[in-house]
Amino acid sequence: MLDRRRVLQALAGLFLGGFGTGGYAYAWEPAHQQLTRYRLTPRGWPEGRRLRLAVISDLHVGGPHVPLERVGQIVAATNELKPDLTLLLGDFVASRAREASDPPIPTLAAELAKLKASNGVYAVLGNHDWWHDRPTQVNRSGPTQVGLALEAAGIRVLENQALRLETNAGPLWLAGLGDQMAFLKRVRGLPFGIADLAGTMSQIADDGAPVIMMAHEPDAFARMPERVALTLSGHTHGGQVRLFGWSPIVPSRYGNRYAYGHVHENGRDLIVSAGIGTSKLPLRLGVPPEIVCVELG
Repeated sequence: MLDRRRVLQALAGLFLGGFGTGGYAYAWEPAHQQLTRYRLTPRGWPEGRRLRLAVISDLHVGGPHVPLERVGQIVAATNELKPDLTLLLGDFVASRAREASDPPIPTLAAELAKLKASNGVYAVLGNHDWWHDRPTQVNRSGPTQVGLALEAAGIRVLENQALRLETNAGPLWLAGLGDQMAFLKRVRGLPFGIADLAGTMSQIADDGAPVIMMAHEPDAFARMPERVALTLSGHTHGGQVRLFGWSPIVPSRYGNRYAYGHVHENGRDLIVSAGIGTSKLPLRLGVPPEIVCVELG
């Protein structure tokens, strides 16, 4: 039989263990990003052609762990990869109650404009970039503050657009899907997001050049055409808590299916970044922030 002393010792151990884990998940893991590398040859990728992608997602600047100074560190670490393309997958801002200490969006964009890639830097917007200045569906037209600032800083934002690029690996199509949940509230008869996959794909010629698709939320991958060689997404943060390859909460209708990492499904490839910042709960456990480097070919 357990005596009172042993019971108190056990309770103390559970408390200290929980406190230690909670402290790590709040104070340490979210503040230290890692470099995650992938190497793959997607279906239809031209033989012998190599391309290096640097991917940054979900900065959530203004959140508890990503001040402007950290963005500068992330930019420097990304540039050290010497990428051919640097791709930014949205959710640049935290879209919460504004504070006086939050950096102005043009200042954030100017910091990101220091990114360097031999074939350019491109971006898509995420749901928080829309929610930052459009909390309702009253105004569904026109660019967002974040989009305007990025474009002004020289970073091309692709919203339901595709571009044919001449890269170090030869010609390819780079496409950006509009955000799939751009609005907080649904209005009868109107879509929840602005994503137009069919319209985006219609801009891509049947010329044999591979297609890379940027889509902030990974759910679009379930209906991604075979023409797309690789889809890159963020949004999920890997669930922010991930133990033994499983996350209890994932902001996706598909749950853990597209929660994190490299997904190969029906001959198609998806890479989901855990991103940098946090949302809802200011913690990470088992899924640290990351800059992603993808070696194609």
